[in-house]
Amino acid sequence: MSLTANNKLDTNKYELTIHIDAESFEKALEKAYRKDIKKINVPGFRRGKAPRKMVEKLYGEGVFFEDAINDLYPSALADAIEEAKLEIVARPEVEMKEADKEKGVTFTAVCIVKPEVSVKDYKGIAVEKKVKEVTDEDVEKRLKAMQDRNARQIEVEDRPSQNGDTLVFDFEGSVDGVPFDGGKAEKYSLELGSGQFIPGFEPQLENRNIGDAFDVNVTFPEDYHAEELKGKAAVFKCKVHEIKAKEVPALDDEFAKDVSEFDTLDELRADIRKKMEEQNEKEANTEVENKLIDKVIENMEAEIPNEMYEAAIDDMVRDFDYRLQSQGMNLDTYLKYTGMELASFRQTFEEQAKKRVQIRLALEKIVSLENIEATEEDVEAEYKKLADMYQMEVDQVKQFVPASELSKDIAVNKAVDLVKENAVIQ
Repeated sequence: MSLTANNKLDTNKYELTIHIDAESFEKALEKAYRKDIKKINVPGFRRGKAPRKMVEKLYGEGVFFEDAINDLYPSALADAIEEAKLEIVARPEVEMKEADKEKGVTFTAVCIVKPEVSVKDYKGIAVEKKVKEVTDEDVEKRLKAMQDRNARQIEVEDRPSQNGDTLVFDFEGSVDGVPFDGGKAEKYSLELGSGQFIPGFEPQLENRNIGDAFDVNVTFPEDYHAEELKGKAAVFKCKVHEIKAKEVPALDDEFAKDVSEFDTLDELRADIRKKMEEQNEKEANTEVENKLIDKVIENMEAEIPNEMYEAAIDDMVRDFDYRLQSQGMNLDTYLKYTGMELASFRQTFEEQAKKRVQIRLALEKIVSLENIEATEEDVEAEYKKLADMYQMEVDQVKQFVPASELSKDIAVNKAVDLVKENAVIQ
């Protein structure tokens, strides 16, 4: 392989011209022939026994060119990029220019590279830190949530249903007298006031008695996920089977003993306040860090290629798909359910992707300016942290996460620490 030309086409865009010599091309052609000959029929020869020249004469001289080039060009391209000292950020656009047994192979690769970045005034940034006060009302709301989580349901037979009750009922929906998919269920449990059903449905289930049969009239929202139901008036025939009320425990010392390691309600309240204050402090620190990073981005100058943003969106979409798969769904099903096109779905990640790329570039520049490095101890500690997080052996994690990439991430995190340590926090 030889890099015969390296031309700058535009900001962050280079075109490499790469040549593969005839000898290397011949070896690749022979390899392709030996790989494919068993699948080729040549009259007068047993399958897999026809000479290469006979096959080329019958099917054309270039019959093995594509396989040979596909075998050669990835490593040739990688070597050329390394020789040109380019840090590419997207898959190069490759175009074959010539393939000849005597002359070898010539192709071009248009490469998008990481932009030049400058960052100034990243030390001494002034930001205000605001820690939210924990009020008595906040503590009581947290206690009330604990109380609700420990509530039990009791069957009600002596009064009609009311907001907050759980109703067990049958329903069957129809539009213009025609039932629709997903509009029917038997003995469905619904907490009234939870907002699980479309607007206007749940209030019509209040003030009902066990055994009542009645119609619920509603109109589907214009933005409803099912296209055929958007804006349509529907009738649901319903029948009540059970009414269950929520019975919450009393807020006293016995409650504290049941739900915590404390003996009194006052001790539990104090612990709740302490944890909420710690959480508020943590959130305030995160907000400070975000403000500092935003300021660093403001002080950065770079012509960032759009391909970097698209690559970041690709990663986010891929991560979203993985999370869906862990829940037994996939992206195609999700898009169908929500009525979204892939293009519009990708747009939802644009701002986040843009900021992610900008943050990374700015912090990597600070790493370079400050000569920040990850030590072997840093890398091993991070491997241990990842292993604990994913409940894997450290050696297993090392197989999936290259030390070079981990070192970059550690250095970037150190750059964040440097910005924070040199900030003026008011």
